[in-house]
Order: sequence, then C-alpha cells, then structure tokens
Amino acid sequence: MTRLFKMAVLGFLTFALQLFTAQTPQNYIYTSSGDLKNIEKMITRKDIGGVQIVYNWRALETAKDVYDFSRIENDLNYLSGLNRKLFIQLQDRFFEPEARYVPDYILNEKEYNGGLVPQYDNPGENKPVGNGWVTQQWNPAVQERYQKLIGALAKNFDGKIQGINLPETSIDIDMKRDKTGFSCDRYFQAELDNLQYARNAFKTSYVLQYVNFFPCEWENDHKYMSRLFEFAHKNNIALGGPDIVPNKNAQMKNSYPFFNQYKGKLPLVAMAVQEPTLTYKNPKTKKPFTKEEFVDYAEHYLGVNIIFWSVESPWLKND
Repeated sequence: MTRLFKMAVLGFLTFALQLFTAQTPQNYIYTSSGDLKNIEKMITRKDIGGVQIVYNWRALETAKDVYDFSRIENDLNYLSGLNRKLFIQLQDRFFEPEARYVPDYILNEKEYNGGLVPQYDNPGENKPVGNGWVTQQWNPAVQERYQKLIGALAKNFDGKIQGINLPETSIDIDMKRDKTGFSCDRYFQAELDNLQYARNAFKTSYVLQYVNFFPCEWENDHKYMSRLFEFAHKNNIALGGPDIVPNKNAQMKNSYPFFNQYKGKLPLVAMAVQEPTLTYKNPKTKKPFTKEEFVDYAEHYLGVNIIFWSVESPWLKND
C-alpha cells in the first residue's frame, strides 16, 4: 500500500468518522434581559433547549464592589420554570456610540485611564461601518475589576447556569492614536488570562469563549488563533463565535478552519446566528442563507453543538 493511498484512506476514514459522530445542533434563543416574557412562545417551542442572554458590565456592578445580579436571578428562575437552560454572556464591548456600559468608577477614576477605547464594527453585509467601545482589558487595573466580577458571578451561579460566555475576540481600534498602552500581544494575553480566571472560578458550568478574529492577525500569522484553540483544548474550555456564515472568506482565513480541526476535541462548541448574520446572502442562490444552510454548515464543518438564534430569525418569526 503506497503512502499516498494510505493518506487517502486515512482522510476518508476521518471524514466518515466526523459524519458519523456529527449531531444536529441544539437550538437556543439569543436575546437581552427583560425580553423573555415577550418571546415565551419561542422559548417554549419543543425544538428550543434554552436561552443565551447578554448582560453588560454596568448592569451587574452598579458601583464599585456593589453587585446587582437580580436580572440574572429573575431570568434564571423564569427559565427554570419553563425547563429551559441559561447561558449568560458577560459583555464588555459595545457596538453603538452611546453604549458605554461599564461602571462609572471605571470611566472616571484615574487608574482606569477612561476604561474604554473607541472601536469600529461591521454590522452586516453591505451595511455602513458602525462604531462603539471596548474595555481596556490590557490595563491591569481594568482587568482586575472585570475578573472580580467574573468571580462574583461564579460564586452565585456556578452549577446553576449552563455556562458563561465571554464575548468575541475581535476588536478594531485606532492603534496609531492609542494612548492606553495597547499592543496586540498584550490584548491576546489579557484574553487568555480572563479565560483562565473564568475557568478556575466556574467549576461546573461551561466557560465559553467567542473567537472570530484577533487584532493584527490574518491566517494565524501571529499564532494567536492556534494558541487559543490549543489552550481551550487543554483547559476544558468551550469555544464559539458570534456569526455562522458558511464559507465566508474572512472567517475561513481565521477561526473557521480551527473549529473544523478541533471537531470533537472541545467540551462544547456554541455559535450564534445574530442580526448581522441574517444579512448575508448565499453567493450561489443570491438569497439570504436559510436555516437549513446555517445548520448544515454548523454541524458538518464547524462541529457546532448549540446555535444561539436571533429572535429575528425568519424561521422563528414565521412560525
């Protein structure tokens, strides 16, 4: 048997095993706190397993060391009564100019250096560039406060929620004008540090990191992407992303091939179909991607276990 033939057989067997072990992803709803009763009909569908809810930092820490988790508690109690699970997304970056949702002391006290920096955002296919803010996780003082919040959440909700979700790795700031001490390496290390802290704090619930791009990197040329996936693999960390867009070039040059490479090697893969995702069209059909197209790609290429669907998803709204 020639080496080339052996490689072909091995490749086929690997592909066959992936197909055999692939399971259709579970459907969850992606929404904001306070919206649950308005979408109860969606949540209680038989094909919905739970809800991912976004909570911003400011809503959870109303003043320094003053935590208010009543929103999470109310949402958790409500969903538990419906026999549905809860993922919380702890949001420290925002996509609207007026959204500065961190505590006032982070914005105003000198050691935090303003707490936020402006960032730019792609809100969807053929949409104008948006702008918002991201917290300075590379500032040790800011990061310390963020990690303290993660620890408080773990103390109250570990084992009660299905998982905690740290937001996407992608940020786009004006590095030439930056005065916060940002560097791509410092940012990457800060993301790993937060992830490790969350994993140590949450002993039972999933710890899920959204990953799509890293600043300064393309095609893993800084080894950020490969290092993150290996770190997640070794530390029992779940990974996912904010957008499932089949074969989208930018993602194929960044996170998607790694999801494919690590299929079956991570404790959980959970990805979203959010509002911007719904704007993308299948280049073959010239129409927006269908539910079936999202699910097929998520299942067979990305190895997704859970899809967090926007409430604006046509198949949910139409039903």
